[in-house]
Amino acid sequence: MELRLDLRLSQKLVMTPQLQQAIKLLQLSRLELQQNLVQQLVENPLLEDTALEAQEEEPVAGEEGSEAAKEVEASRDGSEDSDESQPAKESEPLTSEEWDNILGNDWRPAQRDQIGASDDEFPSYEQTLSKPTSLEEHLEWQLRLSSLEGTDRDIGRMIIGNLDEDGYLRVPLPELQEDAQCAYEQLEQVRRQIQTFDPPGVAAQNLAECLLVQLKLLRQDEAGIEQTFPSAFSMEVVSSVIKNHLVDLQKKRYQVVAKALDITLDEVYEAVHVIEGLEPKPGRPFSTDSNSIIIPDVYVVKHEGEWVVLLNEDGLPRLRISPYYRRLLSNSGEDVGTTKTYLEEKLKGAQWIIRSIDQRNKTIVKVVMSLIKFQEAFLEKGVQYLRPLVLKQVADDVGMHESTISRVTTNKYVHCPQGILELKFFFNAGIQRADNRGEDMSSITVREMIKDMVAQEESANPLKDQEIVSRLKQKNILIARRTVAKYRAELHIASASQRKCIPT
Repeated sequence: MELRLDLRLSQKLVMTPQLQQAIKLLQLSRLELQQNLVQQLVENPLLEDTALEAQEEEPVAGEEGSEAAKEVEASRDGSEDSDESQPAKESEPLTSEEWDNILGNDWRPAQRDQIGASDDEFPSYEQTLSKPTSLEEHLEWQLRLSSLEGTDRDIGRMIIGNLDEDGYLRVPLPELQEDAQCAYEQLEQVRRQIQTFDPPGVAAQNLAECLLVQLKLLRQDEAGIEQTFPSAFSMEVVSSVIKNHLVDLQKKRYQVVAKALDITLDEVYEAVHVIEGLEPKPGRPFSTDSNSIIIPDVYVVKHEGEWVVLLNEDGLPRLRISPYYRRLLSNSGEDVGTTKTYLEEKLKGAQWIIRSIDQRNKTIVKVVMSLIKFQEAFLEKGVQYLRPLVLKQVADDVGMHESTISRVTTNKYVHCPQGILELKFFFNAGIQRADNRGEDMSSITVREMIKDMVAQEESANPLKDQEIVSRLKQKNILIARRTVAKYRAELHIASASQRKCIPT
């Protein structure tokens, strides 16, 4: 076997750190991109935010104007009177000592602190907002006003502190008893006392107990007892339904409940109306969940008959290379040690991040323009005209890989005439037409049709999945029953049996 050396040429893709950074930036959401750019500004001294620079210079522009004019005039007068005036010398490279002196006595951070500091600054909008009262604070306020004192009050604080956001006590009582180091009867007595607080039903361990506590308090309301309960028999029926037939009630098996309790359907309906007036989650009014605001990455508007894509750069840092450090690098000599090497590395990193951001913006605009080409009818007429679309179609149109299109459309939002939508919204499967004529219909369009059918159905006779299939077939849409059930679940629409309302 002969040994020899061969020279061969081959092509392969190498994932350099710069390429990995560009791919990472491409798939970041707007908020993640903002945080990443702020981090780059902190780590790289050669990067500057031009928007921040403009804000810092505006307050002092008027004050420095007159002083600068006076300095210019003084310098002119001095130059005329001076007999030792020399022609300006060309800039010479800095030595290592001069370089260290300049970096060691940098005036800019101190000046920036003076510029940014102001006695007239006001607190931010978030700092002026009032904090809503939480469930725990509301209950502790009532605990301080109650007759519980000493050890009982400590046990009450422990119970309140272990309530979940719905107001339920999910922790087992033996575990609380061990932590409180008290008798079980004392713990249970304090818990019963807390259940009388507002909101009614708090500190219950399950749904049945929560509803029974509210029912008990409702019975004690002499003003509303006659209006809510026509007879004492109705109160016993409601209690029995809550204790033993909540599952049947959830599945609306009213006949099973009537047979088990040996009562009529009308009495079951009466009990159901009472239970519907109770609150299954006592802590709901104190929920602090707030809707998050979505800021679109791009705007799609129609200008002079043509669709235009506008990037939303509000709130994002506008990066540039610092002129200060660029001037130092250009004037530096050869003998500057590791300082120049460090700054040159940071300069390359700053240039790469700026190019990556620019490439990211161009790629997003290119992909959105392709989406407009495919979904122009949807933008003008609505969801009924949304076309089926897959990643490969857009990838072939813009000349990119499908994985790139997937990264671009992930966690990106567009503001268009149809609202603020995620870019992934434009990609959906197709539903075959019954006559096999024309292009397939979008699955999102079919979902909207199912939603409209359910909204227009009779409450006493809701549509079953097979009936929805038949109605869609009449509209030339071929779809299976299990697909209808899948779309109905995605739309959070209950089954026909659960949507059926009792007669009033």
